[in-house]
Amino acid sequence: MGKDKSKGSKILERAKELYGEKVEAMARQESKIKELLQGVIHKLSSLKTNSRIQKLIEPVSVFIRMVKAHFSGTHKMSTTTLGLVLLALVYFLSPVDFIPDFLGFLGFADDLSVIMAVYAKVKDEIEEFLDWERTRMG
Repeated sequence: MGKDKSKGSKILERAKELYGEKVEAMARQESKIKELLQGVIHKLSSLKTNSRIQKLIEPVSVFIRMVKAHFSGTHKMSTTTLGLVLLALVYFLSPVDFIPDFLGFLGFADDLSVIMAVYAKVKDEIEEFLDWERTRMG
């Protein structure tokens, strides 16, 4: 394993320690998922003008679409992928993480690390989802 993998794994493990139980409980409550998605969408829209966090917007947008498709029953994810995606979204939304968001770009560095680590870990399912999405739209 390269340095990036172990760094990504470490930050994911720390995110799981912080939010793992919350995510497990949330995954069983669709109303909580809807609240989470609304919060993430609101946070994303408030950050769209910040060029430094543009790297977050596309992966987070894909995660949102995947969760919506999963809960609508149109495109299911594995339980593991759902847990990781929800973990990334909870971490992104939470003001309490390793580097507080109010510190500007530095505050988003850990959010980006968690999101990109999850994205890399579930890349195969993301590709399947994006292919599925393209066939529905095309």
